[in-house]
Amino acid sequence: MVNNFSGKPSTDDIIKEYGAKIEKEMKGFNSVNTGAVISNGSGEGQQKFSQSYERFRQSMMPSFTRYEKWAKALGGIFTMKVGEKDTKKIGRAIEIAHLNVTVSEAVVFAAVALLLTLFGGVLLLAGVWFLTGAFSVMVLVLVFFLGIFLFYYVSGIPARLAMIWRLKASAQMVPAILYIVIYMKHTSNFEKAIAFAAEHLDEPLSLDFKKIFWDVEVGRFSTIKDSVDSYLETWRDYSMEFIEAFHLVESSLYEPSEDRRVATLEKALQVILDGVYDKMLKYTHDVKSPLTNLYMLGIVLPTLGLAILPLASTMLQGAIKWWHVLILFNLVIPFAVFFLTQKVMMQRPGGYGETSLIERNPLYPQYVSKKPYLIASLMMFPMFVVGLIPFLWRYTDLPLWLNLQRDYSWSAIGLGFLGNGGIFGIMQTSSGLVGPFGALSLVLSLFVPLSVALMFSMAYNMKTKELIKEREKYKQLEQEFNSSLFQLGNRIGDGIPAEIAFARVSDSTKGTATEGFFRLVNENIQQLGMSLDRALFDKRRGAVIFYPSSLVATSMKILVESVKKGLKVAARSLMSISDYVKNIKKINDRLNDLLADIVSDMKSNMTFLAPLLAGIIIGLAGMITTILGSLSALFESGLGGGDISGSALGGAGGLQGIMSIFDITKMIPTYWLQVIIGIYLIEIVFILTGTLVTIKSGRDNLQETSEIGKNLKTSMILYFIVALGSIVGLSLIGAIALAGLG
Repeated sequence: MVNNFSGKPSTDDIIKEYGAKIEKEMKGFNSVNTGAVISNGSGEGQQKFSQSYERFRQSMMPSFTRYEKWAKALGGIFTMKVGEKDTKKIGRAIEIAHLNVTVSEAVVFAAVALLLTLFGGVLLLAGVWFLTGAFSVMVLVLVFFLGIFLFYYVSGIPARLAMIWRLKASAQMVPAILYIVIYMKHTSNFEKAIAFAAEHLDEPLSLDFKKIFWDVEVGRFSTIKDSVDSYLETWRDYSMEFIEAFHLVESSLYEPSEDRRVATLEKALQVILDGVYDKMLKYTHDVKSPLTNLYMLGIVLPTLGLAILPLASTMLQGAIKWWHVLILFNLVIPFAVFFLTQKVMMQRPGGYGETSLIERNPLYPQYVSKKPYLIASLMMFPMFVVGLIPFLWRYTDLPLWLNLQRDYSWSAIGLGFLGNGGIFGIMQTSSGLVGPFGALSLVLSLFVPLSVALMFSMAYNMKTKELIKEREKYKQLEQEFNSSLFQLGNRIGDGIPAEIAFARVSDSTKGTATEGFFRLVNENIQQLGMSLDRALFDKRRGAVIFYPSSLVATSMKILVESVKKGLKVAARSLMSISDYVKNIKKINDRLNDLLADIVSDMKSNMTFLAPLLAGIIIGLAGMITTILGSLSALFESGLGGGDISGSALGGAGGLQGIMSIFDITKMIPTYWLQVIIGIYLIEIVFILTGTLVTIKSGRDNLQETSEIGKNLKTSMILYFIVALGSIVGLSLIGAIALAGLG
């Protein structure tokens, strides 16, 4: 419509023309571009992600997408109605872990895993029965239990991912409150304080804080306070001190005087520090009993059970096969131990743990490189081949190609005092070859788990050695950082610019661990002309990159931000950080003292008692096999059968009756028994080391990798020495005891 007098559009015409267009674009923006998580608390309903939010979320936590892809692919085959209780539980875990799946997809994925396992197991058994005519009820039972286990394991993945998220996020809770408190001390703006924390925190807590703003922008909440209150509800059953600290920060906005406002903010920081300490104190007492039970049920009892397996397998006339033991000890028991350790770790309170910036360290490519695995594998391959010699002699035609016998007797190689059995213990029966049972096979088999363990140990050492050195360097820096911060705050408080204050502190800290850090910052400023921000956080040259400590990074981020507000604000901020460092150091020292008892006990059990016990058990199994093998050889040669069978053993059917019960050809080969228990020990070291590191430091992949490498080396070398000594010593004792029967 055109104005009749001027020929120009009127105001009403412009509003009508563009109002509809703007409204249409806004609707399109809300429906297409801003569809963030709209959850009803159950994980069902309108749980959709926009492309921009999806990119944002995946850039922060890309490791969860693999589960999401499988859940979308298999969980979408059909829908399943889930009970209200399970819906609420799984939906909450999905929301905490920021997963783009529904409860139905998660449960259907678990059900499909169960069905595929059962169907695949039945098909495998049917194929074996069709080809060989053999059918194993035990395998059918194992397939059934495996399917049930996979159902519960897969259905529990959202809870475990939520636990991983919480463990990593909870280690950043105290720094998050610190960021907010220090920012609000000089600028009483709640929204900007959260934005400041979101910008400077690492993932995943930074993602949570950014999502607080995202939910307001997409219209899920009308104010930041409503969005924050909704987010804090996800921590209600996990970290009440985090919620209380946030509420104190909010209440500081309503304090009438500046002194009371600052006191309330400082109280918020003290509340979360005290809360973390109290919860970790309780956890250190509660976790000791479960870990002790875990060690007994997961290590001691299974290892002792191995002692009776050789005799049990002969008495059951070969009903127990070596691959039954492999499934039990290398799959079932490790999975059960892993499941129990997950329950222990899920009870770990939030707010305390190790956070690091190793991803930004120039040495990080060395940590993620696959080259150490290749180098270690090539170095350990000859040892692994040595351990496979009995396997190759028993299951391949290699000895025939080399014009050698399958087995040689001890007397044939000049060691007749060890008995009449074979060195490899490979025997020919009516049903084919059996074994290897010999002492030499058992000794050579020790090189299989040893080579595997040393391969991982060497690879992990190459991956983490330099980074651990860097970490030790900044750990020493953290010990002295409190006094250095105090000095830096005093210099800035005297009116000296921060750039010059770093040079002054560098001169006054000569001979200490902090000297290198302050000198590097000063060099970046004076020689390279960097700004304070770049001198600290430049991706290639920044001082924080070479000292990847969360404490140092937190302090310097606050310094850079507070300097913008003035030197006095920066000085007060550094003094506040100094007090925080002093308090957190006291808490860390006390908690480390409390955890040291638990960690040292479990570590000694894992690296000393478990390999010692397992090595002795293997020696006993070797002695039993040597005795039975020698008795079988004596009986077949007709030695010792007269008076012994007729008088002493006549009532029981004589020696022939006893040897029919303890038929060595029906026994589980000791070669496989040792390989199985060796691999089992390696798995236990992986599981328990990861658990102990998580209990002490939260999610710390670098420390976990380093500790696994050290513990594998210690435990498996000890196991090798004890097992070798037990095999040789007990086999000699058995051979000498039987020498009189010949």
